[in-house]
Amino acid sequence: MATLTYTYQDATAVLGPLAAVADPHGYDLCARHAEQVKPPMGWEVIRLAPRMEPAGRTQDELTALAQSVRERGRTPPAGGYPDSVAVSGSRHGHLRLVP
Repeated sequence: MATLTYTYQDATAVLGPLAAVADPHGYDLCARHAEQVKPPMGWEVIRLAPRMEPAGRTQDELTALAQSVRERGRTPPAGGYPDSVAVSGSRHGHLRLVP
């Protein structure tokens, strides 16, 4: 839900959105713990996101992803399909190529 990092030199704890990459000096927190963060005495807490909201896909992102998959399926890859799948109606495992 949120990532907590410390700046020891400035005696500051920074609580912000969940980090996209792992940081050995950052701590990922759930919503409950992000709300209850208490820094050491004399430290300041900077909250970069006043309201923590669960990360998730929006309807727009899901629609864009579905459209991208549809478009990719409509056009053959550059150089065509490999010979193993070029035969119409052939079976490979549980998948079947349908014209």
